[in-house]
Amino acid sequence: MTMQVYSRWDLEGMHDFLECLEPDMALKILTCLDDSADLVRASAVSRYWQKVVVSNGLCKQLCMRTFPQLGSITRVVEPSHDNLGKSEHRAYASLFRAITAFPLTFCIADPVSASSTGYPKDSIKNTICRGSYFKTICRGSYWLSRGSDDPETPETLIYNLSANFCVVTEINLHLRKGWSGYPIYSSRFVRFRMGHPKSVKDLNYDFIKAQECADDKFIWTYTSPVFPVAQENLLQKFRLPAPVVCIGGYLQIELLGRVSKSSDDKYYICVAQVEAIGRTLSPLFSVAFSESSDDVHLKYDAEECGYILSTCGSISRVQPQH
Repeated sequence: MTMQVYSRWDLEGMHDFLECLEPDMALKILTCLDDSADLVRASAVSRYWQKVVVSNGLCKQLCMRTFPQLGSITRVVEPSHDNLGKSEHRAYASLFRAITAFPLTFCIADPVSASSTGYPKDSIKNTICRGSYFKTICRGSYWLSRGSDDPETPETLIYNLSANFCVVTEINLHLRKGWSGYPIYSSRFVRFRMGHPKSVKDLNYDFIKAQECADDKFIWTYTSPVFPVAQENLLQKFRLPAPVVCIGGYLQIELLGRVSKSSDDKYYICVAQVEAIGRTLSPLFSVAFSESSDDVHLKYDAEECGYILSTCGSISRVQPQH
């Protein structure tokens, strides 16, 4: 629903029509707005309209309905503003626009761990793609699992995203065939999780060097549906059902089931490169976690927001090629 406000007065009685309604009806009308820009315009019509929008947290409600992952946020911190109600209104109005308007970019920063690795040279580090297209696959530029006698044994890859608060829309995997052309070392299905570490201290450990899995060091707040992997296509693009707000900045790729059997009678999984596409919300927004409680604080930089949102159409960022 898009709203255009020409005048807050009716032409005969010169009364604010919304104020003449029962409070519940006025609230119901404004709740139908599905764009934070319209809610901001509505709040500027009169003090009464502003009261309905701000005191009921309509921008926050809109964000929560559209992006359920935001439900874990317990508090908004805006250093330049002391009024909690208006601070939340400003922050969530800007957040909704940032999530839907910022340009797409590449979101993976660094690898964290793999559940297993065949040899040190087959590290998860080989899977990082830092460009607008997958680099040429060559010998040694892939991650290979240790292999298993059980074709149902899953494997996991964990990555640190480029910000601890971002939106992911698509994840791409580049598989690899055996050097003779066959077989394809691949999983049958894939699933994605996003979340944050249980403790920042746990991540000071080098899981890759130790060839250890870090799965139990995270709280996964989002889990995707299970996607089938098409074995005939080396480049797999998985578009999520809806954009996912990753609160915490970590992505887990869960590879389910194994397809091909190698010559030494073990089942392996091989992934050449991984790419996550989405929107980075920093430096406008970031999140902070309290390890002594379940508090998640959303930090909002209003001054930075005024500049970036006014120029977001021309921000210089890498644009994924599709």
